[in-house]
Amino acid sequence: MLYISRKVEFCASHRLFNPHFSDEKNAEIYGRCSNLHGHGHNYTMEVTIKGHPDPDTGMIIDLKDLKKLINAAIVDKVDHKNLNVDVDFLDGVIPTTENLVVAFWELLAGALPANCQLHEIRLWETENNVAFYRGEGAKIVRYKKPAAAPTA
Repeated sequence: MLYISRKVEFCASHRLFNPHFSDEKNAEIYGRCSNLHGHGHNYTMEVTIKGHPDPDTGMIIDLKDLKKLINAAIVDKVDHKNLNVDVDFLDGVIPTTENLVVAFWELLAGALPANCQLHEIRLWETENNVAFYRGEGAKIVRYKKPAAAPTA
């Protein structure tokens, strides 16, 4: 089995908070990341796929094609967005790096050609903080939205 990786970058803002917690509890858990107006990151994502090279091309996948798939499935949806309010697939999700990497896996796994498989996604929120996921069954942590007020 061979592995090949592609790195991409995107910028996005988010706020880490659980609406069921008080402001004090959110601050205690998430610190400055629970700032009411959010904050931003320059994310780096590395996608690793595995497979057997095509006997005619010698490639598992053309890296230009992989970049297009990553951009269409993920980057175009999150780049220069507020992850809490602008990204439909993150509705109700606390946009931690851990949640993001699982959500990105779900988006990309089904978009790859049949001859290759997603092996790992690594997502750097900063140069010191990285989460990685290999499809081992993690679930995205979603908070329950407060019930809507009854209408008259």
